[in-house]
Amino acid sequence: MVRTCCSTWPWPKKPGATICFAGGKRDPSDRNVVDTALREAREELGIAVTENKVWGVLKPLRDASGMMIAPVLANLGPLEALTFRPNPTEVEEIFTLTVAHVCDPQNRGYTHFRTGDRYGYTLPVFHNAKYRIWGLTAVALDHTLKLVMPI
Repeated sequence: MVRTCCSTWPWPKKPGATICFAGGKRDPSDRNVVDTALREAREELGIAVTENKVWGVLKPLRDASGMMIAPVLANLGPLEALTFRPNPTEVEEIFTLTVAHVCDPQNRGYTHFRTGDRYGYTLPVFHNAKYRIWGLTAVALDHTLKLVMPI
């Protein structure tokens, strides 16, 4: 399962919710990016993930503002064993998608961006009945799928 959340953060130029994975900036008490990811999972989703459940850290990604994001992958175990307690000031909804769903060619595609009147860049996009997962979240998901489901 791929677990994502629908953030309620008020993005000034992007009204509405943003689909994202739990995460955030490093706190002074965080020893490393794994500590940051585990703390953010506790704060945003209300779940305790231990360091021994972490599979690893993906290649860092840079967002449009230049901030570096280090996606951390972890095995959360069976969905039925988890009790999410989302932080209502940060998370509007938590939803899951199966790996089969995000690997199905009918549920994935690409968005082509232009810079002025020229081609700019292409990013992956994933669809389900309610949401479109795009941007850095889709890039992190695409990188993850290439690692765990190599073609």
